[in-house]
Amino acid sequence: MDAPAPVAVILAAGKSTRMKSAIPKVLHEVCGRPMIDHVLDAVRKAGAERTIVVVGHEAEQVKSSLSHHADVEFALQSEQNGTGHAVMMCADQLANHNGPVLILAGDTPLLQAESLIGLLDDQKTNQAACVIGTAKTQANKGLGRIVRDSAGEFVKIVEEKDANPEEQTIQEINTGCFAFDCQSMLAALKELKPDNSQAEYYLTDCPKILKGDGKPVIAACRFDIEEAIGVNTRVQLAEVIRVLQNKHLEYLMTEVGVTIISPEKTSIDPAATIGQDTVIYPFTSISGAAEIGENCKIGPHVAIHGPINIEDGTVIGPFETI
Repeated sequence: MDAPAPVAVILAAGKSTRMKSAIPKVLHEVCGRPMIDHVLDAVRKAGAERTIVVVGHEAEQVKSSLSHHADVEFALQSEQNGTGHAVMMCADQLANHNGPVLILAGDTPLLQAESLIGLLDDQKTNQAACVIGTAKTQANKGLGRIVRDSAGEFVKIVEEKDANPEEQTIQEINTGCFAFDCQSMLAALKELKPDNSQAEYYLTDCPKILKGDGKPVIAACRFDIEEAIGVNTRVQLAEVIRVLQNKHLEYLMTEVGVTIISPEKTSIDPAATIGQDTVIYPFTSISGAAEIGENCKIGPHVAIHGPINIEDGTVIGPFETI
């Protein structure tokens, strides 16, 4: 009998405090789409057939934005009492699931499906109650550290404010991405207590509870730090957009055969397609699902807004807007 497909839980209840925005953080656009849409893409590619999005702040706005996704359902966290509390809100929807659960944040649009697949493989191979997704970075300030014993086995997650001087030097950090055995997770959630400075229920306490119950818990370094860090500010939003655009520019140049004269002065939406031997001149902006043919010359200083189809051999001169 085939194992059940994973269920994904995406945490999206928080406010946009550091974004200085009335718009829910997960709805801020990254390359023309809400950032949470990129997370949904990743979990689907990783095999999730159901996704539960935990909403809270401006819940109706988030639900409306995602209402066209047939595989998405919602859980309401009316008061934000921590990440563990957020997952508790999904308990009824997960009660009959006897397979793996991915727990992710909705503000991580650079997450790669391959990393999530690796996390799920680790959970299955080790029959683990919990796999903590980790990454390594020298820029570990403010991040939870992964403490291992002399044999390299996971011991605990320690938050920076609670870390001793030796623990503060640890460069392996908790990404906030987890693969749980669903029923083990639900049992651990019932044991959570808000005995911390924030008086909140922390999901990061679940691995410690499960380990204390004698269940296998492992930490797997499956993530690049770039893909795992969430968007909390407009500066980080701009950085994420640039990363996705740069990847698309590189793909167009190396895999398709598009000439981009000045990549650092060009903006091309990842939804856009461009044919072989087309030349893109500096200060060109292509947004949306534009389809540009082969052997075209675009720019400089051109703005193209998709959806639009531009035939092979088209020349669009300077300062045009289409």
